[in-house]
Amino acid sequence: MKTIDELLSEGVAGKRVFVRADLNVPLDGTTITDDGRIRAVVPTVKALADAGARVIVASHLGRPKGAPDPAFSLSPAAARLGELLGADVAFATDTVGTSAESTVSGLADGGVAVIENLRFNAGETSKDDAERAAFADKLAGLADVYVGDGFGAVHRKHASVFDLPKRLPHYAGYLIATEVGVLKKLTDDVKRPYVVALGGAKVSDKLAVIDQLLGKADRILIGGGMAYTFLKAKGYEVGISLLQEDQIPAVKEYMERAEKNGVELVLPVDVVAGPGFPDLKTKAPADATTVAADAVPADRMGLDIGPESGNLYASKLADAATVFWNGPMGVFEHPDYAEGTKAVAQALVDGPGFTVVGGGDSAAAVRTLGFDENAFGHISTGGGASLEYLEGKTLPGLAALED
Repeated sequence: MKTIDELLSEGVAGKRVFVRADLNVPLDGTTITDDGRIRAVVPTVKALADAGARVIVASHLGRPKGAPDPAFSLSPAAARLGELLGADVAFATDTVGTSAESTVSGLADGGVAVIENLRFNAGETSKDDAERAAFADKLAGLADVYVGDGFGAVHRKHASVFDLPKRLPHYAGYLIATEVGVLKKLTDDVKRPYVVALGGAKVSDKLAVIDQLLGKADRILIGGGMAYTFLKAKGYEVGISLLQEDQIPAVKEYMERAEKNGVELVLPVDVVAGPGFPDLKTKAPADATTVAADAVPADRMGLDIGPESGNLYASKLADAATVFWNGPMGVFEHPDYAEGTKAVAQALVDGPGFTVVGGGDSAAAVRTLGFDENAFGHISTGGGASLEYLEGKTLPGLAALED
C-alpha cells in the first residue's frame, strides 16, 4: 500500500487529488455535534494543499436513498473543514454534475473543495457492478490522483471506496495508515495481557469478533445491551432488558469455548435498571435502581452495568498491556446510566497499556463524557471497519489501495 508521503515526494503541485474522507458526522439540524471525523482528515488535506495540490474532498453522510436530500447535505461539514484548515473551502452542490465540474475546474493550486454527499447518487452504494462502475468513471473524471482516507467506510464495497481507486493512481492517507498500523498491534504480536471490552446494543453485531477473540484475547469484558443475552444464557432473570433469544445457543457455545481456551469472560455482577428506555432529549430523572445481575425485576430494564461491575471491570483492565474497547457499557447519553461507561473509560486512561477506542459510540462516549482524547492510545474513526478488521475480513477499501 503506497502512502501519501510517497505521493508528496513525487510532487503534487497542480494535480487534482481526490480525497475519499469520512465526514459522516452527527448533526442536530445543521449543527455538528461531534467533529472528530472531520478533524481526523485535516492532516491529509492540509499536507496536500500545502504542497500545491488541488484537493477534492468527498464523503457520504447518513443514509439518503440515492437522491439529493437536504437533511444529509455535507455543507456543514465543508464549512467546519474550512474552519479547521483556516482557509476557504469551496462547496459543490452535486457530486458529478455541473456544480462539481465548475467547482473543481475553479480550484487554484493549494485550493480545497468538498463535493456534495456521494450517496445522493445511487451508483455509490449500488450492488450492481456496472452502475457502481459508471459512477466511479464520472468521479475519476474529476481527478488525477486518488487518496483513500475514509477509514470508517473501507468495509463498504462502494464506488468511491472500491471502484474509484482502480481508475487512478492511489495512495493511503495519514488516517488510514495510522488506523491500519494500530489494528496490526491488536492482531500481530500483541502485548499481553490483552483485554477486550465489548458493549453496545446487540450481541449479534459482535458474535464474529468474539469468535476471533476467543483465540487471541486474555480477557473479554461484556457490557451494554448485549450483556443481557449472556446473562439470560446463564439462566438469569433479565426483566424487559434488551434480549436476543435466538442468539442464546451461540452465546452458550462461546462461553464454553472461553472456559476451554482459558479466556476469562467477564459479565456484570450488578446492573442499573429503570422502568424503560430513558428520554434522551430531556434527560429527566429515570427512576434508576441498582440490582444484582441475576435478579433484574420482571418489569424493569437493565440500562447500565452497576458500580460493583464498574469496579470489577476496572480491576480487569488495570494490568492490561493492550486494550481494545468497542461499545458503551450502558445508555451513556443519560446521566443515570453513564457511570459504567465512565468507569471503563477511566480505567483505560489510568492503565499502563496501549488503549484503542474502537470508534462509533465508544468514541462518542469519550467525547460526550468529557475525557481528554489524548489520554487514549488511539481513538478510531471506524467502529464497523475496526470490528471487521479484527474479525479477519478483507476490507474492500483497503484491498483496493493495496492493488
